[in-house]
Amino acid sequence: MSYGNGKDVELADVGPAKKNVLVTDLHISEGSVEVDDTNKEHLQPYSSSFFSPDLARIRREYFSIIFQSTGMTLLLMWILLSVYWAALAYSDRLTSNLTAWFIDRDNDTIGLALWAAINNDTSPGPRLGWSQVDPTIFASDEDVMQAVISEQIWLALVVETNATDKLSAARQTGNSTFNPTSLLTVYYATARHEVAIGTAVIPIYSNLLGEAVSSLATTSAQQYFARIYAQGQANETALQLIAQAPQTISPGIGWTTVDLRPFDAPVASASLVVGQAFQLIFTFIMVEANASARALVQKHLRLSSYLLLRFAVPLLIYVPMSLTYVLVSMTFGLPINAKFSATGGFFLMWIYVYLGTSTIGMSLESMVTVLPPRLTPFFLFLLITANLSSSVYPHELTPNFYRFGIAFPFWNVAQAMRTIVFNTHSYLMRNAGVLSGWIILSALTMTLFTCYRRGLEVKAAAKPKMDGRT
Repeated sequence: MSYGNGKDVELADVGPAKKNVLVTDLHISEGSVEVDDTNKEHLQPYSSSFFSPDLARIRREYFSIIFQSTGMTLLLMWILLSVYWAALAYSDRLTSNLTAWFIDRDNDTIGLALWAAINNDTSPGPRLGWSQVDPTIFASDEDVMQAVISEQIWLALVVETNATDKLSAARQTGNSTFNPTSLLTVYYATARHEVAIGTAVIPIYSNLLGEAVSSLATTSAQQYFARIYAQGQANETALQLIAQAPQTISPGIGWTTVDLRPFDAPVASASLVVGQAFQLIFTFIMVEANASARALVQKHLRLSSYLLLRFAVPLLIYVPMSLTYVLVSMTFGLPINAKFSATGGFFLMWIYVYLGTSTIGMSLESMVTVLPPRLTPFFLFLLITANLSSSVYPHELTPNFYRFGIAFPFWNVAQAMRTIVFNTHSYLMRNAGVLSGWIILSALTMTLFTCYRRGLEVKAAAKPKMDGRT
């Protein structure tokens, strides 16, 4: 045999230990051994500084990985953070999408003056989408409450029947039991979306109604005093009646708020949105663990057995994961019997959390089949951002782009949980359909991706044999 420099060497002259060394440096072909001139780096472990000339090639690869990863991360930050920030940035400009009804059953001074103040409001700042509704259509309080509960509207302001006459009669008779807050009633349901109600609906209507009522009450009191001081002489009887019922002058007019679905379980804030993000991360941990475990057996399994393993194991793991999520929430006081019995609420909660976990988990299982490990975290953050940005606010307070959330897991799980926990309007069938659709879609894509990867693996395993025959 001969080296590349023409010198002959017999393998028989080389000891066993040296043969192992030479195999890495020699190419064996047709009875000759040639030196691999491209492999001249003989690096000793733990012996070089980072900027050692011997590490030039490795150092280039290192910086290439760092620069590419940093660039991708910065790009992803610009994209994903912008998506989430934009979901919150325009809420104060879109409050007019929050519908509010004004129902005037008085049709007299108080009702007419209040609607004029609301309809002609030109003050700067956010406002609700007010419209006046025929009181004959919603003649009873039950009709109005049902409109709020069924989520036709966000708020209803009702001027009660004969409100003006009731105030006038209370002043004239000195009715000490008169309650000014009985003249107006405001209905809303905080549990529909506690963030929107707390940060938009309540502050906006409170400021507007407070100013309008204060101005109306002041004007009404002035007019009444003008009448009882006619011709510069006070009506002593009228003054005594006012002294007997001072609340008819101050405040004179007020309102009662009725929260039809109060958000009375603070722990629900964790379960509805942030908790789902935690659940997604826990699911990702299990996806990574599944991938590591499957690597031990996947080359030994038929495709049908491998697919069964890929489907069955995650779906079984999600059972105790979703149960734990529900039990932790219940441990800290999450109520589950507002709409259903305690048993029914528990199982429904478990089912919807399981569907949500399976939706996220199966989509991750599908994508890790085709994504290299270094890109998998990017998909994870894409999934988190898409779900959070479309569910943190109701769609009325976000640009139209975010309406895709109605077809995403977080929105549907949260909506189902609101129904179970607070007895809000039910979309349970639609929620189940959307979540099940995601699972089916992920199952189909995972099957296709797995078959594709198996084909590549079989082809790669067969290639050395084909090369050997040629």
